[in-house]
Amino acid sequence: MDFSALTLSAGVVALAEMGDKTQLLSLMLAARYPKQAIAIIAGIFIATIANHACAALLGHWLTIMVSPDVMRWILGLSFLGIGLWLLVPDHIDDAAGSKVADRAWQVFLLTVGLFFLAEMGDKTQIATIALGARYQDVFSVTVGTTLGMMLANAPAVWVGQKFTQRMPIKWVHAVAAVTFIAIGIATLVWA
Repeated sequence: MDFSALTLSAGVVALAEMGDKTQLLSLMLAARYPKQAIAIIAGIFIATIANHACAALLGHWLTIMVSPDVMRWILGLSFLGIGLWLLVPDHIDDAAGSKVADRAWQVFLLTVGLFFLAEMGDKTQIATIALGARYQDVFSVTVGTTLGMMLANAPAVWVGQKFTQRMPIKWVHAVAAVTFIAIGIATLVWA
């Protein structure tokens, strides 16, 4: 296991996830189903593992199919793009019109479906693809990005809206953006 890939993946995804639509989805689900925190967290975990494993595999596959010089430019520009993308805040529509039973397994399945779909094309999924290509260790990247997602989303479920109200989301996004931009520049210059 590559611990540098794991820790970097966890850190940048946790920062990138602050204020992201899936964190807002966590808050919404926790507010809607306050007695189902375990089902929601389990659903987030399963959806993230599935989504990010596929993304890390795609990133690893790209390194096999593309020359190292082309991959360096793709990765460098991808990290720069993600860094800039992090500066744009996410919003999520209120799904108050939909109803689902309050049973744990139904909330779990709802969470898995919503999170898997919400992550499609999301900046953390794109980051996972880039990290999978950069480190070529699908397992470490998947574990790291999933850990980062859980670090950002589990507290959102447990603490609810107070979590994001007390954190300066713009600053968290700025730190994550600078981190991705620095990785992008380092990839372009020193890789």
